[in-house]
Amino acid sequence: MAFIDYYQILGIDKSASTDDVKKAYRKLARKYHPDLNPNDKEANAKFQQINEANEVLSDPDKRKKYDQYGEEWRHADQFEQARQAQQSANSGGQRFSGDAFSGTDFSEFFESFFGEQPRSGRQTPFRGQDYTSELHIDLREAYQTHQHTLSVNGKNIRITVPAGIASGQVIKLKGQGGPGANGGPAGDLFITFVIAEDPVFKRVNDDLYMTVELDLYTAVLGGDLTIDTLSGKIKLKVSPETQNGTKVRLKGKGFPVYKQDGKFGDLYVTYSIKIPTGLTEKQKELFKEISQS
Repeated sequence: MAFIDYYQILGIDKSASTDDVKKAYRKLARKYHPDLNPNDKEANAKFQQINEANEVLSDPDKRKKYDQYGEEWRHADQFEQARQAQQSANSGGQRFSGDAFSGTDFSEFFESFFGEQPRSGRQTPFRGQDYTSELHIDLREAYQTHQHTLSVNGKNIRITVPAGIASGQVIKLKGQGGPGANGGPAGDLFITFVIAEDPVFKRVNDDLYMTVELDLYTAVLGGDLTIDTLSGKIKLKVSPETQNGTKVRLKGKGFPVYKQDGKFGDLYVTYSIKIPTGLTEKQKELFKEISQS
């Protein structure tokens, strides 16, 4: 894998704080997000590099390994395990440390080190590196089970996103991380979901909240009102003399409960009464009569 300077990708220097990393990532992620650059392969590739850089530099442990081992940072744990095993095998022999190899070509060192046969004649298997990635979706996508393809380190992975997934929730894909060494198992992939805020619905756990405009006449006299929900249109019966801010609960019309088929939260509708404008003189007189009665 060609070396990628993660600091350069995010446009920051090595002294950048964790907050600086987050700010740089968010700015670039918005610019190169696939939804804003459809069918743009270069933007898509750039977006993947930005995600990869953020994955490493926002994690203190990974960042430390990257700063020390450069392009071979993913093998840092394997190197330390193999080094310790080698020290045990060569008791009283040469001792290694990370500092002892500063300035050397880690690529050549790792290749020669892991390629050599231990005295037992067997190579020690090592588990592959775990990967982390973020998947950005909107609320309406999270409402229903669907297929989604994401690219991690140049590999396209197709996953099924269960309905009801929550923002910040992490799922694990076993064996989709880095390859193992010497016959060891592959690492795992941990995907964190980021769900964008919706302009109409606010989600709180499995419940949904929305505000609906209600004209003054229907609020006073009562009537029917049709609203759009995530599951389709619903007709509501508005009671006469409905007050501004009145909240109505629609049971089972909220968000699907994660991995519980057929179970939903509730939808809470708050009425916002719209005051009429552009009244005629006759209409104004009628309101005056009402106010004086």
